[in-house]
Amino acid sequence: MSSKEILLREIEETPNELLEQVIDFIRFLKQRKGYDKFEITTASESSLKKDWLLQEEDEAWQHL
Repeated sequence: MSSKEILLREIEETPNELLEQVIDFIRFLKQRKGYDKFEITTASESSLKKDWLLQEEDEAWQHL
């Protein structure tokens, strides 16, 4: 049985008053995943910054 099938079965067995919390948790997880991507991008900025500030980089991207 796949994870999705297990989750769907659990949802079917979950009382309605708890489903709002389940929805909120799923949304939180999805949002957090997006934040992690942003955090990784931000963390790499300092290491790439030295290359971004080169004149050669400016010239390479000038036509865009």
